[in-house]
Formats: sequence, C-alpha cells, structure tokens
Amino acid sequence: MQPPPNPGPPFSPGPPPPAAPNWFRRASPGHRAAVIIGSITLSVLLLCCTGTAIVGALTGEPEPTRTGTAAEQAGQPIVAAPAEPSEEAAPPVTDAPTPAAPTPSSAAPTPVVQVTTVTERATIRYGERTVKDSSLAEGKRVVRTKGVNGVKTLTYEVTTTDGVPTAKKLVKSVVTKPAVTQVVAVGTKKARSSNCDPNYTPCVPIASDVDCAGGSGNGPAYVSGVVKVIGEDIYDLDRDNDGYGCD
Repeated sequence: MQPPPNPGPPFSPGPPPPAAPNWFRRASPGHRAAVIIGSITLSVLLLCCTGTAIVGALTGEPEPTRTGTAAEQAGQPIVAAPAEPSEEAAPPVTDAPTPAAPTPSSAAPTPVVQVTTVTERATIRYGERTVKDSSLAEGKRVVRTKGVNGVKTLTYEVTTTDGVPTAKKLVKSVVTKPAVTQVVAVGTKKARSSNCDPNYTPCVPIASDVDCAGGSGNGPAYVSGVVKVIGEDIYDLDRDNDGYGCD
C-alpha cells in the first residue's frame, strides 16, 4: 500500500500562553515567613526522628512504641509499683574482709603428748665432823677418816609435747651408795713452857727428881694430881704402868 502523499508542512502553533503566577509569589510577606518557619521546623523534626531510629538500630534497642496521643499520655496518672517487702534487712556493706572458714586441711593438728620415765644419778656430798685430840698441839687438824661422796638414784616422769619436754616430776629417790662422813681431829694440847718436862701432861716441873705430893718421896719437886705419861717415865711416877702417874 502506498503512503499518502505529503500534504505539506505541518501546522505551526502560536506562542505559548504565559505561565500562571506562583502562589508563593502571590502570598503576602507574612504568609511567606510562616511557610519558611514551618518548613524549617518540619525538617528538624524529620531529622530528629530519623536520627533516633538510626541510633536505636545501631545499638540494638528497639524504638519505643507509643500508643495514643501525647495529650492522652500526659493525662494518664503514673502509678508506682509497690516495693516487695524483704524477709530480713540486708546487712550493711563494710570494707572489712570476711574471715574465711577453716578448712580441714588448714586446721591445727592435735598435739602428741607422751609421758616417759627417766632415771638419773646424783652425787651426795659427804659431811664433816670434828673431834678434839689432846695429843695434838693446839689448833692442829688431822684427818682421821677421809670423807667419800655417796650416790642416789632419782626417777622422774617426763612429759613431752610434739617431742619437746614440757614437764618433769620427781616420783622416786633412792640412796644407792651412802656417803662417808669425814672425821677431823683438832689438837687441844697447849705449848709447854721451858719449866715443864715434855714426857708428861699436864706440866711436870723439870728437876733432879720429882715425886708425887703426899707420897714417900723426898723431892725436891712434887706433882699434885694425876699426870699422863706421853713419853718416857723418867721420874718413875707410873708405878703400875697403866700410863698415868700419881694416881
């Protein structure tokens, strides 16, 4: 099918009609200011709500769901939930450390107490006794019997705690070897003067002859009382030879 022949150039339209004036331009200056302020306020509110939703999504906290209007929420009274009474008051918190309860492993062990018998030997010091001896010069001392120490056996009960002695008690004492007393002779013989014969005591004068007073002798010297012969009987005063003359 043949296309229709070109009828000629298309119809040329006329100039476009003028655009209707904008409402913002037609508004008064007061209305323009109100529109600008309202647009800014709406933008701020949109930014705040959008930011809150973004922060909640990042932190994982869901955005709170609001029910009702703000006026309805403001009108509702807030009722506080009653506190649950506790059975007993909580103890005050202090900074002092709480002592730990002793465990079986940290408990002090029971001390081991033992009582044993111990025997000891002790020395008994000998004593001394003095006797007078007229045959010794006055003040001279001679040991007649030598002293010997004795021995006694002591029995003790010894108490030990964990191996350490804590008490000792004497339960028995026996003399196993008695001590020997030392005897010392002390002389009482006075020194003779030059007029006394050393063979007799007490003093017998030195003379050519000495007789017992009241006897048959003729002197020239005489002895009164009994004398002891400690040497040689040169004057024959001991007639019965019993160691004493003029008795």
